[in-house]
Amino acid sequence: MAAQKQVQRQTGVALWRQIADRIRASINHGDFDDTGMVPPETALALQFGVNRHTVRSALAALGQEGIVRAVQGRGTLIERKERLNFPIAKRTRFSQGIGDQARETRGVLLGASNERADAEVARRLGLPEGTAVTRLETRGDADQRPVSRATSWFPADRFAGIEEVYRRIGSITKAFRELGLADYVRSTTEITAAHADTADLGDLELSPGAIVLVTRALNVDLDGLPVQYSLTRFAADRVQFTVEN
Repeated sequence: MAAQKQVQRQTGVALWRQIADRIRASINHGDFDDTGMVPPETALALQFGVNRHTVRSALAALGQEGIVRAVQGRGTLIERKERLNFPIAKRTRFSQGIGDQARETRGVLLGASNERADAEVARRLGLPEGTAVTRLETRGDADQRPVSRATSWFPADRFAGIEEVYRRIGSITKAFRELGLADYVRSTTEITAAHADTADLGDLELSPGAIVLVTRALNVDLDGLPVQYSLTRFAADRVQFTVEN
């Protein structure tokens, strides 16, 4: 079972958060599939070496995430919500990647700005530091449920007005097409995991302690010129990645 070890004290991470993380991991590993229920609070308290109040706080956080649900007289039920399979491939697109796994997908513009590329963005986009870029803050929804939030940078001269086009149609691919870029491909994708930050909690409707999968991705046109650098954070309990050759 994935959550057997007792929690670590004096690490700077709240005990209830550590317990929530371990219960979430156990659920993801299928450790409780035989019963469909999380073990009783008394058993969890003994397992983790904490009091029942701490366990309740962990379960309450998982309940806010929609991972578990308290059932009167029965205990804590695991909510079976299948993850969306998101392919990382040569042509990675949010709506096409989700495909028929959701009845509706949409992109929401959370914010936009024109700025000067810092060293990291300039390096990724192959531009001199200080070059004008457009930054979009977006969220990807599937069936009206937030799945991802992204910060993307584009060369401002080449894609002038992309923020207004995206605001209107909610798709990077369609915005590119409207601005003269018919096709593009994924050059690189780096994947890591992290705890949700404050913005994740609000935009992705997560609770403290939730895990997000983080991708750093570069898209290029068919001549190999960078067109988009993105930092995207996915709710880990809602998606899984398939890396396609």
